[in-house]
Amino acid sequence: MFDATVRESVLRLCRPETRWLSTGWDGGRSRADAVYNVSVPEGFDRTDLGAYRDERLTRAGFISDGAPPTLFTGVSMAHARGARLGPVVAYATVGLSNPAMLPMEPTGATRDAVDSGRDPDASTEESPRRPGTVNLIVGTTRRLADGAAANLVAVTAEAKAATLLATAGVPGTTSDAVVVGDDPTGEPAAFSGSATPVGAAARVCVRDAVRASLRSRYPDGEYPGPAADAEHGVVADDRAEVFEL
Repeated sequence: MFDATVRESVLRLCRPETRWLSTGWDGGRSRADAVYNVSVPEGFDRTDLGAYRDERLTRAGFISDGAPPTLFTGVSMAHARGARLGPVVAYATVGLSNPAMLPMEPTGATRDAVDSGRDPDASTEESPRRPGTVNLIVGTTRRLADGAAANLVAVTAEAKAATLLATAGVPGTTSDAVVVGDDPTGEPAAFSGSATPVGAAARVCVRDAVRASLRSRYPDGEYPGPAADAEHGVVADDRAEVFEL
């Protein structure tokens, strides 16, 4: 399967010659021996993310050629959790300080979760920004068709949203990201929907990894979601024009 190592607040998920598809920074398709999830410090404001990634990987003693897929999070890697089932493994880091809500009965105006006049990314002395995010890395030993790889991103995001709604009352945050990886020499899989071996296993792994990371990050079960009036986040509270074709 995939070999996971955490050093210096960096998670490396390693498997030689893996094909990756990332929705994160500098994402898209690539082929690399590893993917990384990097925990950033409070108040992080670097914009040169490529250089920062290289600095952190070097500090952790991870040797990497090129530009490997890399995710960033304010969540400590102490809360990273993995789950494995059949041909799939999933790793999650979960922080919910910036929830992204989608009410089913909108009031008519998209707004910041707290104050429509405040930048949700702004920091103040009284209310420092503590960014959370839900980062997910899903790997399979199957060889996915192009469409199946793209669909596995959707399956992963759906499982994440279902899990968070059931446990924390929010579907995700403003900065969630997914990376999926597959083995180009593995048994072929033309599809990855929820009824397929890959998709079914991915849903279970994502659910269990997310729940385990949540329990680690919030052991008292008090999540910084809408019930706790989270300080950062957004509410998509507008209404679209709906029409018949």
